[in-house]
Amino acid sequence: MSELADVIVVGMGPGGEDLAGRLAETGLEVVGIDGRLLGGECPYWGCVPSKMMLRAAGLLAEARRIPGMAGEASVKPDWSPVARRLRDEATDNWNDRAAVERFESKGGKFVRGWARIEGPDRVQVDGREFAAEKALVVASGTQPWAPPLRGLEEAGYWTNREAIETEDVPRSLLVLGGGAVGVELAQVFARFGSEVTVVEMASHLLPAEDPEAAAILTTALESEGVNVMTGVEVEGIVRDESGVRIELSSGSTPSCDELLVATGRRADLGALGVASLGLDEKARFIEVDDHMRAAPGVWAIGDVTGVGAFTHVSMYQARIALADILGEQVPGADYRALPRVTFTDPEIGSVGISEDTARQRGISVRIGRYPIPSSTRGWIHKKGNSGLIKLVEDADEGLLVGAVSAGPVGGEVLGLLELAVHARVPTSELRRLIFAYPTFTRAIEAALDDLSS
Repeated sequence: MSELADVIVVGMGPGGEDLAGRLAETGLEVVGIDGRLLGGECPYWGCVPSKMMLRAAGLLAEARRIPGMAGEASVKPDWSPVARRLRDEATDNWNDRAAVERFESKGGKFVRGWARIEGPDRVQVDGREFAAEKALVVASGTQPWAPPLRGLEEAGYWTNREAIETEDVPRSLLVLGGGAVGVELAQVFARFGSEVTVVEMASHLLPAEDPEAAAILTTALESEGVNVMTGVEVEGIVRDESGVRIELSSGSTPSCDELLVATGRRADLGALGVASLGLDEKARFIEVDDHMRAAPGVWAIGDVTGVGAFTHVSMYQARIALADILGEQVPGADYRALPRVTFTDPEIGSVGISEDTARQRGISVRIGRYPIPSSTRGWIHKKGNSGLIKLVEDADEGLLVGAVSAGPVGGEVLGLLELAVHARVPTSELRRLIFAYPTFTRAIEAALDDLSS
């Protein structure tokens, strides 16, 4: 016999949890299903604990900048309070009891297990069958993905999960993958004393971001002792009594005590059973329309849709799906001003499209730049002040289509640029703003001046 519900939500990460909870609060009977912890990757192995690690690493970096600016200081890194804070404060020792109770207090029912979709209104979990009378929502997220490299599985490796959970800092660490996760964790462990090497197949770190911003980050990492290797491929991996050795296409063979694989994430649509919905189970992601509809009676949100693997995207999509399921009329999804932040030091924030993408689309591009160290606030900040503001304007329309905000608080400064792209504020109007002095945001004014020069 099927267990009936109004709505079934498969995957209780940030977006799934938010949507399921809000639906339950309307009085609908909602079943939320997840084989892992309720709350998903972000609060336990992603956004929250990694930023706590970065905060701790940032304190070490700031203390090391004291000489010559505020006296003398010596710092002895200690990972134990970081590991303790991640375990006790951030994750409750990787226990989701509080999250489950929060969801159930709203009227929802949580089922722990791996769901397989059997149709647009049917889901099986460990021999139990659930039937949705109103809606099925797929919010199953993605899993860390490792490339099929010779010797990788035999050698063993960390993903972000093992890196977050570690009680000890490895003597040496090789990070395979120079995306956001890779570079953030590389900087953390380097600041806590690891000898860190980052290997990236693309020509620069953060391949999805602006090369100018990536170059600034590369310089910053190298100044802290991180060995950055780009434009190389891994041909094989060997583990022996001395550790792990990586064989690169360049002929180099760096070695390490621990290997962190940060080469992206994938959704397993075949195991999920999306073929029963008439969807392609071999696809990388589930395609949805601008109201998150994937099939009749079926919605999908979050990483599984392939629209940026960000918590803020899943939460944004959850609100749209919520309204659509409830029959409310709301505007569809608009990703024109989708923000992205890599929380390294400097932070690398960006919004909209890059200069290269704009040119590929045939946009009449005009660029404005201003280096953060040349701004008054950057000069005051002195040590650790690397960064830039880069504006990408559609010169015909007089509108920003993209922007980069790299710097000590690049992600925070990005907010103004995000608003400008989203609201289609003319650059002529932006020039009329009064930018507070001396703030990092004031560098936007100088970049606007460069735009018009």
